[in-house]
Amino acid sequence: MNENILGLEGRRVLVTAGAAGIGLHIAEAFRKAGARVMVTDINPKVVEQARTAGFIAEVNDVSDEKQVTELAEQVREAFGGLDVLVNNAGIAGPTGPVSTLDSEVWKQTFDVNVHGQFYCIKHLLPLLRQGHQASIVNLSSAAGRLGMAGRSPYSASKWAVIGLTKTLAIELGAESIRVNAICPGAVNGPRIESVIEAKAEMLGQPVSEVSALYHGQSSLNRLVEPEDIANMAVFLASSMASNVNGQAMAVDGNTEKLY
Repeated sequence: MNENILGLEGRRVLVTAGAAGIGLHIAEAFRKAGARVMVTDINPKVVEQARTAGFIAEVNDVSDEKQVTELAEQVREAFGGLDVLVNNAGIAGPTGPVSTLDSEVWKQTFDVNVHGQFYCIKHLLPLLRQGHQASIVNLSSAAGRLGMAGRSPYSASKWAVIGLTKTLAIELGAESIRVNAICPGAVNGPRIESVIEAKAEMLGQPVSEVSALYHGQSSLNRLVEPEDIANMAVFLASSMASNVNGQAMAVDGNTEKLY
């Protein structure tokens, strides 16, 4: 992507869970586009690694509203305002038929995947209102539009993200704050490997067979790469997407069924 036409030079960006995995790819893509980037993560080790890599990085649990209020102050001190919020933090949640699921683990999935996005938007909105061409990018999932047997907490939470995104796009549109979501398919990396292993255990099938299903569930017959998600996040926040609002953008190789 041509960094010169994105309009992100000097823009102030926060990426939650941005010190590792998909979040780090997103943070690196924004930095490459000339943005000033802060990342957060619940894991102090990866936060320190992000600092070593030159990012402003803070330890934060987005499911804890008090910590998010502290994060908002840290962003204010570092940047004086905010132009782009990327709500990337999320967890896979438990795998199993709904009758077997632990209620507390179900709640934890929503605490991170939905309530965490709400807390970040609520407490960072005053800074976004001071921002330049402000936008919010929420990470949902292909599971946010398709059912997925054995993954009801995750799927339900990601559907909720779409509802939150579309509603906020209406609420904040008059203030020229755009809100969009990204719906990744199965993304290559350690996280999908653990998901596949849990699904194989639930089904009583070999990991290799379930892995083949995941690799072949899109029309392109391959996993999505983290860079694909990062590129979409940068595009949605850029001046190239100035009239893109309230959308759930699929980056899934045309996935029509989830396993």
